[in-house]
Amino acid sequence: MRRSFRLLLTGSVLMCAPAWAQSQQDQRPIAAEDEQGDAIVVTGYGRTDQPTAATGLPLSPLETPQTISVITRQQIDDQAFNSINDALDFTVGISKKDVDRGRSSISSRGFEVQNFQLDGAPFVNGNVGFGETSTAQYERVDLVRGAAGLMQGAGDPSAVVNLIRKHATEREFAGYVSLEAGSWNRFAATVDIQSPLNSAGTVRARAVAQAFTQDGFVNLEKRKGLLLYGVIDADLGERTTLSVGASYQRDERDGIMWAQLPYWYSDGTRTDWPRSKTTGTDWGHWNTTEISAFATLAHELGGGWHIRGDVGYHKGLEDSKLLWLEGMPDRVTGAGMGTYGYWFNANPEQWHGSIQANGPFTLFGREHDLAVGAMASRIDGGWTNRDPIDLEPMTDFNSFDGTQIAAPEWGDRYISDHGNTTQAAVYASTRLSLADGLKLIAGGRLSYTKRNELGATPDIADYSVTSKGIFTPYLGLIYNFTDNVSAYASYTSIFKPQTYFRDRNGDFLDPVEGSSYEVGLKALLLDGKLLATASVYRIEQDNLAVTDPGFLVPGTAMPAYIGAKGVVAKGYELEVVGKITQQWDISAGWSDYSAKDADGVDVLNFQPRRAFNLSTKYAFTGALDGLSLGGAVKWESRPPVTAENPGTGLETRIGQPAYAIANIMARYDLTEALSLQLNIDNLFNKRFYSGNGWFPGFVYGEPRNARVILKYRL
Repeated sequence: MRRSFRLLLTGSVLMCAPAWAQSQQDQRPIAAEDEQGDAIVVTGYGRTDQPTAATGLPLSPLETPQTISVITRQQIDDQAFNSINDALDFTVGISKKDVDRGRSSISSRGFEVQNFQLDGAPFVNGNVGFGETSTAQYERVDLVRGAAGLMQGAGDPSAVVNLIRKHATEREFAGYVSLEAGSWNRFAATVDIQSPLNSAGTVRARAVAQAFTQDGFVNLEKRKGLLLYGVIDADLGERTTLSVGASYQRDERDGIMWAQLPYWYSDGTRTDWPRSKTTGTDWGHWNTTEISAFATLAHELGGGWHIRGDVGYHKGLEDSKLLWLEGMPDRVTGAGMGTYGYWFNANPEQWHGSIQANGPFTLFGREHDLAVGAMASRIDGGWTNRDPIDLEPMTDFNSFDGTQIAAPEWGDRYISDHGNTTQAAVYASTRLSLADGLKLIAGGRLSYTKRNELGATPDIADYSVTSKGIFTPYLGLIYNFTDNVSAYASYTSIFKPQTYFRDRNGDFLDPVEGSSYEVGLKALLLDGKLLATASVYRIEQDNLAVTDPGFLVPGTAMPAYIGAKGVVAKGYELEVVGKITQQWDISAGWSDYSAKDADGVDVLNFQPRRAFNLSTKYAFTGALDGLSLGGAVKWESRPPVTAENPGTGLETRIGQPAYAIANIMARYDLTEALSLQLNIDNLFNKRFYSGNGWFPGFVYGEPRNARVILKYRL
């Protein structure tokens, strides 16, 4: 089997290597161009036999009883993805919907993806979230679809997104500088350098810096940002390694659009706004800062056993002065829209610590694997607000361009929400070799969660929600028909305290509970260079949060929710990834699912039920050596979301009709060090929109745009 994996990896791609599941040697991203000796070195589109984020065991994708995807550094560079959400948007089984012009919602199998990890350490996604962070600081993005309660703890049966940071891998000075120019006055510069800090190269440093500025296709919108990232990787001995690093990302958004565009006029006729139409103002802004720090100590114990400890810190800062519009305007006069102003301020903090060990053991004459670990985390969050004193009304939204409503005076700042969440868990998993070709994976997690909600005003009492001794089982069975073909089945339970969704009375919803089942086939094709996966799944849930139409959480602009009973989501996914030939990389997949409650009513209905994704690149040789051509295609079906038409009173579908987006890229190596790349997104200028089910509103997707990138390798 080792030979098959090596064939898959040669010229292919690096797969997920979570911080808690491998040695420091495995942790360092591999970036060489070919295979040297017995070392596995990979590039392009595909997978490796690195450990995955599903079980904590050092299992390859072929040996893992869940569906796994990866967005490699090569794919990120080829498609010029600027943010994590941009990259996820073209990943098999993932749907990206813009909530507004500052945030996006990512879903898998219909459920929102809220489980994020940094180098394998779980962190809670914030208001803007990790999805909007720059891709410049990451080596790749690992994605395990389905429930991952064993390693993640409480969470949704959607997916776990593991962001793998860049590390200092080179023992000689290396790096690159790139300059980018594009549509809507986009200009960006990136520097990524690494160097040894001693003559032996046992202590190495890497630094990444990126700055950009850009206007938007939406009126008034202007953005600029700065990213700084640094890491030191040190070999403290032959068996011990240490990594210490930190990052800072600042994004400033002026004239940003928060509220969505109305779908209907008040008489029930369909609106037809230009894509540049805004609900923002010339005095509005939405500024965020993300600060992270981490340290990892790993030691090889011998006999194939490894132990690893991680500590991490993350702080998010948000200052947002925004206008919220609600209602449906008159088709002739533009009257009828309500205006609300908010000046939010938030600075949530997270701390995380974990320790994990894994290795082999022998029992009944067969070799097996075991992983054990423990983790603890604390999140302090909440936000404050200031209300406008003299906000002007909206008299005519039809002609509104963001300048007609003057900046108001603001009242005193007050606490809107304040609380903290503490989590702790111990877990273990094992892979038992039952017979030749037959493996059983079994594990369990014992979790503790406590949410303290602190009263925002003297009239609101403090209260706590505690979940003790919650056990999350995990079972998986894998059978290898041959070295290159395997079948699998897996099961895990679902438990998620709901510390975000509130009902119309302001109370948190009861925890989500349920089960997740998955079966599938995986096969290595074309002498191991292409991995094909087919999976079928069923998810059962109670208390799934769905919007309570017409109600807001008291004292906020947030929609109220109710807990749906007897929710069943089921579907299938198909995926192929790797190389068709030595020069031709491909990643393609199809997903199809349904999600209904106990009464057969569609839930999660603003998500498309079917989707197709394709990313590919061909590197020419011979007379065209140095030229690469490629692109990406995304197709989505129409989601079943409906709303009551204000003119007819009938429930009417309001989701974006089925559509496809095509991107293309071309790169030419001018010299061995210098390359020029062109990317055109939304090539055919498809006009499309998305929403998140808050009310009959929508946000336009980006029109056709182009970028040119000049890159010089040092």
